[in-house]
This record gives sequence, structure tokens and C-alpha cells, in this order.
Amino acid sequence: MNKAVGKQETVVVMRDIVKKFPGVIANAGVDLSVYKGEIHALLGENGAGKTTLMNILYGIYQQDEGKIWVNGESVAIKSPQDAIKLGIGMIHQHFRLVITHTVAENVILGLRDRLLFPARAAEKRIRDLSTRYGIKVDPNAYIWQLSAGEQQRVEILKALFRGARILILDEPTSMLTPQETEELLATLRQMTQEGYTIIFITHKLDEVIEFSDRVTVLRQGKVVSTLETSRSNPGELAKLMVGREVIFRVKKKEMHRGDVVLEIKNLSTLGDKLMPAVKNVSLSVYAGETLGIAGVAGNGQRELVEAVTGLRPVIEGRIILKGTDITRASPRKRIDLGLGSVPGERMIGLVPNMTVADNLILKSYLRPEFNKSLFMDQRSIREHVDRLIQEYSILTPSRETPVKLLSGGNIQRVLLARELSDSPPVLIATHPTSGLDVGAIEYIWDLLIKERDAGRAILLISEDLEEIMALSDRIAVMFEGEVVGIVKPQETTPEQIGLLMAGGNPGSSGDVQ
Repeated sequence: MNKAVGKQETVVVMRDIVKKFPGVIANAGVDLSVYKGEIHALLGENGAGKTTLMNILYGIYQQDEGKIWVNGESVAIKSPQDAIKLGIGMIHQHFRLVITHTVAENVILGLRDRLLFPARAAEKRIRDLSTRYGIKVDPNAYIWQLSAGEQQRVEILKALFRGARILILDEPTSMLTPQETEELLATLRQMTQEGYTIIFITHKLDEVIEFSDRVTVLRQGKVVSTLETSRSNPGELAKLMVGREVIFRVKKKEMHRGDVVLEIKNLSTLGDKLMPAVKNVSLSVYAGETLGIAGVAGNGQRELVEAVTGLRPVIEGRIILKGTDITRASPRKRIDLGLGSVPGERMIGLVPNMTVADNLILKSYLRPEFNKSLFMDQRSIREHVDRLIQEYSILTPSRETPVKLLSGGNIQRVLLARELSDSPPVLIATHPTSGLDVGAIEYIWDLLIKERDAGRAILLISEDLEEIMALSDRIAVMFEGEVVGIVKPQETTPEQIGLLMAGGNPGSSGDVQ
């Protein structure tokens, strides 16, 4: 295989890659060429095959058909160890770090020749790499002490320490503040100037335009197009991804705020390690508005949601739903009073092995129309389920299909259909579009806006600032378990919110009622 294409030197070539799973062809003859010193983006809907393709390049999977060349040599990559020997490193979306170990310990963890890297030598090399590429991190710090952005730097250092020259990044900015995203871009640009090659997977089209030199778009396991990013735009890329025009503009009516339906008063609760996770938080959510909760992961958002939904005990404070104190109420009582919740991890809110139908009635099976006699009325249930499948455009082979076999976007539609079918006055939506493609994001944004316009009170928790800015009427920013500012999106910027998320003071935060 010729390494040179025009004036560009190719470092990775994948030809006719086929990967099959039971009932699914993830990659159907994929071709990919990546140049030395470029940032190459991979785009595609959920299930398009982009992550599978990169898992093959990193040795997690092996292709059923096709060939791979690295630096001009035909290779068989049978494990991540093989990939590392070839100079390929992968930084996964969910970091693979031992939080009780230091940065240096994580960097050298698993190295067969680690005895050749005593602590001081390892720390020195880490500091040298940190300085060279602007990756600021203390080798002696423990992982649990670091922000998401700092933990990502540790993952990059791990790859560099092992000699990687080709880096694969999966959704690299999903948990970063805007400032951390800018720092990451600066680091990657500096690395490419020194001959490193970056491949990254993302669903954020603006970042594809900002970050990458070229982009390959996959749809249904096949390459649709590879093009220079500078000659494209988000609209064109979205159309290539989903095969139709995607509307990015959010059409939101003027807010007509009603009464307070959910009050959180001076709420405090403990985290998993029995340390304070939520500290004296007070919030009010009104009918007909969306209150967004912004923050970097691990700053108390999960614990706040669990306290409100009844999954975590409250240490101090009160939670009031439609005038009723639910602080000590069971989760079922909160549901009966009108609290709906879409959890951040989809499979936590569902029973994966149960059918689509069973999951859709999981919270409503006690309704009188489903229990007209001693036995459940299967006909009424089927009619109800079929109506929801049609109304929410859930793509499923049948109502009897196990929900775990659906795509991420359709799993999320099942959750939303189940929660909204009971018309709860309050909906808590946690990371509602995390990991979804632009088509699914468009649908869910539109659905949440319609629910807000219809008078629903929505508490939106998201680490995606674009989502928070687009959907929220007010934004509460959490840092280290506290609400450090409440702002209106039209009166602030993502950069100012990012500063609040990082514990800074943008100079314009305050209590906005």
C-alpha cells in the first residue's frame, strides 16, 4: 500500500472493512484513509458504525473482512496491545482511570516494563510531556481530585507515555467546559504540528468545523462522504448523516410562566462516599418554563436529581411538589403526585430484557383502564402501547421486541413516551440527548419545547451547553454541590456559564427569579 496520496502521507488505511454482529452489519465495506498530522473527524448517527470502526483499529474488535495498513505496512491488530505497539492510542468517552491512584500511577499502570520507570523518572517524563504540549496536570494528584478536563489530560498523557503517534478520541468534549474545550483544541493543534495524527468521534457539528481538517461521514455502516471540513458546513454534514435536512433553529414561544409546581428549599444530601454532595440548594420550577441545571459532571447534579425523585435521602431541607411536601415520600408517591423523570442512564430507567410494551406501561399498569377485572386488560394495553409507538415514532420491529435491542435514540423515545403519557406537571430530564445523533437530538429538543409550551414544568440537567442555552428559560449553574449562579440564556454567554461551571466569577451571575 502506497503511503503517499498526493502531497499527503497516509498513516492509516482501512479498506473494505466488514464487521457483523448477530442480526446487524455494523461496518459494510468501509474505506478510510487518515493523513499524518491531521485531525480527522468521524460523523454518523447512532449505529452508523463509527465507534465499531475505531474499536477495530484499536484492536478491541477484529474485522470479519478487509485489510488495515499503518504507516504503509499491512497489519493484523488483534488486541489493544498490538495497537499500542503500532503507535495507536485511544481515549474513550468514559475515562478508564483508577480514581484512588495518582496521575503518575495511572499513567504507568499496566506497563510490562514499569520497573524501568521508577516513580521519580515517571513523574519527570510526565512533567516533560505536560510542559511540551500544554497539558497541565500534577503527577502526584489523585484522580478523584481532578476535573473532567484534567482527567482527560491524564488519558492523553497515558497514550503519549506509551509512544502513541495516532490518537483516537471518542466524544472528547462531552464533559468539558468551553474553556477546557478550547484548551483541548490548542493541545491537539500543537500535537498535529509535530506530526501526531488525531481521529475523533463527535456528534457536535460545530466542533467538527472548528477542530477537524477532514471529516468522514458514515450512514448505516457505509461511508457516505469524505471531505475537507473547510469546504463544508453543519447543515451539509447533518444532511449527509441522516439523509435529510436538519433544522438547527429552536422555535420556542415566549414563556408564559405559571405557578411554582416544584420547590427545592435549602436542600442538602450526601454523595456515595458519605461526603456532602448537594449543599443548601434552593430552586423553584414554574409551570410553562424550563429550568436548566448546568455543571461539569460530578458537581452534585446526579445527587440532586436522586434526592428529588426519592432515590437518595435528604439530610436537610424540603422538597415540595404542587404544594405537597414530598421530602420523605416514596418514589411511587412522587410519581402519583405528578413527578416524571427521564434518567441520565437510559437502561437504569428501563428493564433491558423486557419488551417495548412492558417498558411503556411500567409506571402505569395500575391505571383502571388496564385493570378492568381480576386480570390486566391486554387489549387496552396493546392499544395504548401501539398509540405511543406511533405518536413518538418509536422504530421497533414490534411491541414485543426487547427494549435493549433498540438504538439509543429509540430507547430514549420509549422513556419519553412512558413519562409523558401520564401528563405529569413536572418532568425531570437528565442528559436527554447524551450520545445521540443530530436527528434524534432535533426530535427530542422539539418534543421538550412543545411540552414546555403546553405548560409543563421541566427541570433539565445537561452538560451540553448548547442544549442548555437552547432549551432553558433560566439556567442554574452548580459547582461543588452548590448553585453558584442563576442566569437567563439571552443575558449571558456560554463562556460566562463555563466560568461559573469551573468555579470562577464571570461578573454577571446572580439570582434570577
